Amino acid sequence: MLFKAITTQIEALDTGSISLMRKDSLQVFIHYVQLKLEQDKSVHLNFICTHNSRRSHLSQVWAQALAYFFNFKEVYCYSGGTQSTALYPAAVKALESSGFKIESQAQSNNPLYKINYAENQTAIKGFSKTYDHASNPKVKFAAILTCSQADKDCPFIPGAEVRIPMPFEDPKAFDNTPQKAEKYLERSLQIATELKYIFSNIKP
Repeated sequence: MLFKAITTQIEALDTGSISLMRKDSLQVFIHYVQLKLEQDKSVHLNFICTHNSRRSHLSQVWAQALAYFFNFKEVYCYSGGTQSTALYPAAVKALESSGFKIESQAQSNNPLYKINYAENQTAIKGFSKTYDHASNPKVKFAAILTCSQADKDCPFIPGAEVRIPMPFEDPKAFDNTPQKAEKYLERSLQIATELKYIFSNIKP
């Protein structure tokens, strides 16, 4: 069962706030997932950003929670970067503020977090890695580019069936400002809203 706080947050997300132009750009994503499910195939989504530290993690975690919310059991979400850095703490806090239960598993320059979203579901392992890391799919997956730099740096993703640009502004711009927590949460919820729109438009 999805944690109550996450369910409440998802129900409050307003997909009507998404522009028509943006909704149009998300149709490729919707079509990909719909087609895989109609073929009774599992869906593997790899969210890719340059450093795999903020937007790609937020996207992976929200996508997995939303797939569960909409009862798409064969959707599996991953994340990676063109380089490995670390999952940024402010992104972790933004997820926690929406109801995710997160435990620090190992402290290092690239910490490992256990991210829980539902009872009796395997926790997401949150740590920075490249998109071709051993824990990520090698074939038959969608590569979803969550930042424009990764979109430019990765004109070709080996093994991907489709390449879907889905860029978001980087909350890193607010790292040294009083608006930091607010802006990370704002970006997290924007990502969640767009993913809610995607999964709500997929037929079971």
